Amino acid sequence: MLRDEVKRIWPEIAWIADADLREKVYRCWERAFTLSPLEPADLERIPFTLKVADCPVSFMAHKRLVVQIARASGEKVREFFGDALPVDLDVLIAGAILADVGKLLEYEKDAAGDSRQSDRGKYLRHPFTGVSLAMECDLPDAVSHIVATHAGEGNLVARSTEAWIVHHADFMTFEPFVKRLQL
Repeated sequence: MLRDEVKRIWPEIAWIADADLREKVYRCWERAFTLSPLEPADLERIPFTLKVADCPVSFMAHKRLVVQIARASGEKVREFFGDALPVDLDVLIAGAILADVGKLLEYEKDAAGDSRQSDRGKYLRHPFTGVSLAMECDLPDAVSHIVATHAGEGNLVARSTEAWIVHHADFMTFEPFVKRLQL
């Protein structure tokens, strides 16, 4: 069953305290899989980025790390700044988990079973398709905002505190990796 597979690859969804939001996050991943040629198990082997040739880090290894860093950062912001800089942990976690859900529509498998950019992905990057999926699944605008602004496209708009945290968690685990590979 698809729900069981989503739960298996995304144990962090259980961190979302709000049951309605948690359910919408599950539904969003399920919807993405129904529209994608990828299966949940594929995310454990496909590269997290197509921008690095022969990337040895899987989609899930990268994404779960981003969620872990984002949650820990949000908790520390709450601990040290309190009400001076409020952080909605449920929105933060949901946004971090869904930030790359649109990649399921940006990737496809070639004849050898390897990942490549889909035709759709050539026109619409994953922040756009991810927001479309999030809105279709009735996720709150605050979560869709994180999906929309987590990548470079977000440099053109104001980000919420939660979006800044996810953006930095994502890029701190992407940029140094890419630079290290270029040495």
